[in-house]
Amino acid sequence: MTRSSASLGTGRKLALVVLGLAALITAMLCAFALPSLHSGPHQVPVGVTGPAPATEALRKNLDGPNWNVRLYETSAGIESAVKDGDLAGGLAITARGVEVYTATAGGPSATSALTALGDRVAAQYETRATLHDLVPFTEDDPRGAGLTAALMPMIFGGIFPALILSSVFPGHGGLRIRLAGALLFSVVAGTALAAVLQFGTHSVDGAFGLTALGVILGMAAMSTLLLGLQARLGVAGFAFGGALMMLLGNPLSGLATGPHWLPDGWATVGQLLPPGASGSLLRANGFFDGAGGGSAALVLMVWVVIGVGLALNADRRGGRTTPAGSTVVARSGRADAARAELGAA
Repeated sequence: MTRSSASLGTGRKLALVVLGLAALITAMLCAFALPSLHSGPHQVPVGVTGPAPATEALRKNLDGPNWNVRLYETSAGIESAVKDGDLAGGLAITARGVEVYTATAGGPSATSALTALGDRVAAQYETRATLHDLVPFTEDDPRGAGLTAALMPMIFGGIFPALILSSVFPGHGGLRIRLAGALLFSVVAGTALAAVLQFGTHSVDGAFGLTALGVILGMAAMSTLLLGLQARLGVAGFAFGGALMMLLGNPLSGLATGPHWLPDGWATVGQLLPPGASGSLLRANGFFDGAGGGSAALVLMVWVVIGVGLALNADRRGGRTTPAGSTVVARSGRADAARAELGAA
């Protein structure tokens, strides 16, 4: 190969790297900026009860792309649905005024919008609105800062095991050790993270065991997926998995606002990715006693199966190729020994 052709190959490789990095940064900007620019109420489930003419008029005014209005017979039905996570909130038109039911821990943005909506409805009827926050954040963390901050440690809890364990236990021989290490790390780190949220920052107040199991499952989903992609596709697989978590999973998780505050398509994708499902499961376990967390848990279990499946597939492929390579080496060694004996003779 001439020097000019080698320089040309180097130039092409450099151009591809530069263009790839530029595309990555552009994708990062789009993933973080576009959902925020188009954020707002999107099919937020809200319950309405009261006299038939008033509730029917309210339903007609609210039904559309922003609100998903559901009629209830009594305010008790709305309260139960809000506590179970089926509704973001509700309005009850009574003789005393307008009762506004919210669940700030389920989505602070929806709570703000429902509060403003209740005030507008009360003004129409020349009465007052009374707010009932049925599922608030904890007294020690009234804004849910700890809940929102938990997502990044969970994401890095998936990235770090794949990165560090592959350095400590490299190659095909260390694959099963890496997989076992990632699962063990998920149990230890997930329990520790739940303990900090429950007893350190007092950001969640659900059953500790349930909260810890949810965090463990979320971290296991991310760590096994990254390990499986890395084992099957190498560095490209790890890079793809990391980008999937950071560039799509993080901004589309809806953990800070609630998933109903993202555009419909973005919200659906976010809840199908490990970070979004992990955040939703943490919210459900930490404030709603697990209600509404079944679909998120199922999504995470599917990702665990995919990650472990990729790792085991890579392990089987490595197991099939290793004996053949050993045979080639053995034959080469015997040939060298035979040549050495002929030379000695």
